[in-house]
This record gives sequence, structure tokens and C-alpha cells, in this order.
Amino acid sequence: MSPATIAKIFRSLSDSLPDPKTELVFQDHYQLLIAVMLSAQATDVSVNRVTASLFKAAPTPEKMVKLGEKGIRKHIMSVGLFNTKAKNILNTSRILLDVHNGEVPRTREALEALPGVGQKTAGVVLNVAYGEATIPVDTHVYRVSNRLGLVRTKTPAETEKQLLAIVPWMFLPKAHHLLILHGRYVCKARRPLCVSCCVQLLCEYKEKTATADS
Repeated sequence: MSPATIAKIFRSLSDSLPDPKTELVFQDHYQLLIAVMLSAQATDVSVNRVTASLFKAAPTPEKMVKLGEKGIRKHIMSVGLFNTKAKNILNTSRILLDVHNGEVPRTREALEALPGVGQKTAGVVLNVAYGEATIPVDTHVYRVSNRLGLVRTKTPAETEKQLLAIVPWMFLPKAHHLLILHGRYVCKARRPLCVSCCVQLLCEYKEKTATADS
């Protein structure tokens, strides 16, 4: 795909979604970090449902540590991998207090050193909290970028590397959310709404749906 076509795709996506942002609900950088940790193998809707009560009980790392693993687990039992996530949330909160003065670090190295924080979670925090031009790759970003023909990749890491190399600089800060939201509401996994797609004529997907409900 040519640079000109790539630029047209992101311009069209940006015009369609002028203010793309995460759909996770949070009040500060700490709550963002915890919400993103919880979002692994879970929907934003399910995460927002559990964080409504979790953050009411423990809105800060200090209160999360006091809540304890059992208390955390009680609030998040409806999301996948809740046992592991409860342990990671507790240990991450302790490290934030002991090592980072209760603040969420703003380097990838420090973030990925936290329990339960991998490349994608760190990238989301850096992008949303600190405005860095990262493109964390979840299932939506991977599917949409390959389906459109922006990249031809087989792994999330490879996808992020290629996207960072080709996305025009002016769209880099919001490319992550443009691709996620387009994938969530238009370029769906099973039934992409091609007739409603703002980049249909630029897309290289060979199996475009003919109608919105086909």
C-alpha cells in the first residue's frame, strides 16, 4: 500500500472519529493502569462494570493494598483470569508505593517491570496517560490493520513495529484508538459493516460484505 493511500485511510478514519479515546472509565493514571491490566481477555464493558465498585472501594494504590488480594478478587470475579489479575494488581500497587512514590512510571521499561504489565498494557498507558505515539496492538488493531492492507504481519509485535513505521506522524498519537474503534464498531471480526465503512474504497480486503447485514 502506498504512503498516499495510507495517509488517506487515516485522514478518513480521523474525520469519522475526530476525538477517539479509550472507552475504559478511570479518574487518574493509576486507575487507568489497573483498568488496562483488567482488560486482558475481557471487554471494556465488563471491565467498567467491575471497576465501578473496585475503584469506589480502592481508588488509590494505598487503599488497594489495604483491600488485599481477597478483597480485590471479590470485586473482579466476573472478568477472566481474575485470580491472577487480583494478585498482579496487589503486587503492582505495592511496587508503585515502594519504588515509584505511588505514581505510575512513564517509561516502558519501568511499566513492563510491574507484575501483569506487558508490552500492550505499557503501550496503552504511555499513549493514554502520557500522550506518547505508541500503537499497542490488540485483536482489533491486528485484524483491522491486516484486513485493510496497511500491514501483512503475523504477530502483535511485528504489527506495532510496521504501523509505527508507516502511519503519518500527525496521526500517530491517535492511530491506536482509531483502529480499535473502527474494528469494534465497523470492521467487525465476523461481519464487517463494509457498506458503512469510510475507507471501503481504499481497503484491500477481498471479501467485503455487500450489505450491512450480509
